[in-house]
Amino acid sequence: MAKIKYNECPICKSKNINKFIDSKDFSTSSEDYTIFICNDCSFAFTQDVPDENSIGKYYKSEEYISHSDTKKGLFFKIYHIVRNYMLKNKQKIVEKYSGQKTGKILDIGTGTGYFINKMKQHGWSVAGIEQDDDARNFGKSNFNLDVFDKKKLFEFDDNYFDVITMWHVLEHVHRYNEYLNQIKKILKPNGKLIIAVPNYTSYDAKHYKKYWAAYDLPIHLWHFSPKSIKILLNNYNFNLIKKKGMPFDSFYVSILSEKYKKAPFGMIKGLFFGLLSLISAWGNINNYSSIIYIFDNKK
Repeated sequence: MAKIKYNECPICKSKNINKFIDSKDFSTSSEDYTIFICNDCSFAFTQDVPDENSIGKYYKSEEYISHSDTKKGLFFKIYHIVRNYMLKNKQKIVEKYSGQKTGKILDIGTGTGYFINKMKQHGWSVAGIEQDDDARNFGKSNFNLDVFDKKKLFEFDDNYFDVITMWHVLEHVHRYNEYLNQIKKILKPNGKLIIAVPNYTSYDAKHYKKYWAAYDLPIHLWHFSPKSIKILLNNYNFNLIKKKGMPFDSFYVSILSEKYKKAPFGMIKGLFFGLLSLISAWGNINNYSSIIYIFDNKK
């Protein structure tokens, strides 16, 4: 299995990098990994990560819910209830910041397709990109969606989409430079790029340290702070116009982190520390466990 080692920051090319935290893959392999951080731009990245051809086996966990769609157990039943609320919230975000009630939208990393199905129901022309065969087929067979493998991303016409979304996806993409360059081309001038990613500067990340479930090693290749994602997207002439917190993520991540710690009363502790994380974010959006970033495409 080929692994990738970085000797400089992938974003700003600074050599001023060092070890940030040691952790492991808690969901599938139990392998150890190290996250490095750039002291100049605050971008963090998983060191010695499996390459693009080797990473697939690490997604084969029932807990990777965007692919499995499992509803086993109370935890995942609650997840589905919360997801239905968030689907409506995402629809509102798209329509508010695009200024449109209908249009063309592409969702990259669409999983089992619930989000673009929601947008389709509200009159949007939708397309999805999903590399997992099972998840892609779920969206096609259950919702009759146009869901393609990742090669399709590079086949759309220029200036085609009004909105492109990546909900907890950018942290998974090996070739993010190629993706962002292509997104730039196929998104209309002043179209909106909406990206949601975990925030390693959040309260729950600092509390759980190596057990923080949103590190999700090794399938999370990149680990963003509010500072570093703005720097990254500025490199492609995307202008940040709004940040919005994802209030439920701190509970989901904290409960899963307690599971990784194998702590007694994990569900209760997870709810408690998830609430503390949410409270800490009320006064500072940069403390949310996950943050939605809305970018304007300047051409």
